[in-house]
Amino acid sequence: MTIEINSRIAGHPINPLFLERWSPRAYAGADISEAELFGILEAARWAPSAYNAQPWHFIYARRGTEHWDKLFGILNAFNQSWAKDASALIFVLSKTSLLPPGASEEVPSYTHSFDTGAAWGALALQAAYSGWQAHGMAGLDYDRARTDLGVPSDYRVEAAVAIGRIGDKAQLPEGLREREVPSPRKSLSEISSEGHFERS
Repeated sequence: MTIEINSRIAGHPINPLFLERWSPRAYAGADISEAELFGILEAARWAPSAYNAQPWHFIYARRGTEHWDKLFGILNAFNQSWAKDASALIFVLSKTSLLPPGASEEVPSYTHSFDTGAAWGALALQAAYSGWQAHGMAGLDYDRARTDLGVPSDYRVEAAVAIGRIGDKAQLPEGLREREVPSPRKSLSEISSEGHFERS
């Protein structure tokens, strides 16, 4: 059995939300309320993590608020060219150490990025479920993010996220318009193997 949604096809039965979620760049410039944004962040709060350490931290700004320009200015020029119409920006951080149960001192966390990735995934799915879409971005000035956002030394800046309602792709720079479609995925056989690692 396959499932198809707007050109995306799942090879095995999954919740349609996984196909409905994608990473658009054309946003409508809609306002997002604090309550709506907090609903998206609430889903991220419930992600699983090693030792339940919950290493993630989110720094956010809604468009039109006092912190928008600061967060927007950290993005590279390419991402600024389309994220200017997003409704909110979120910078995703992860704590690189944790306090294991029963320990008195923190130790390096091997899975901080992995765990924070789970939180980002939950955030993106909740955004899609709520009628928004989230687009993760690695194109930013990481040193400036650390300085301008006051990120402590024991946190890693992982990425930024733009959230918004889907807009008209005609507003995008010309080179991006043809790419404004939900992207495909590698086959399951390319990303999994039984018993040991195998290249497909």
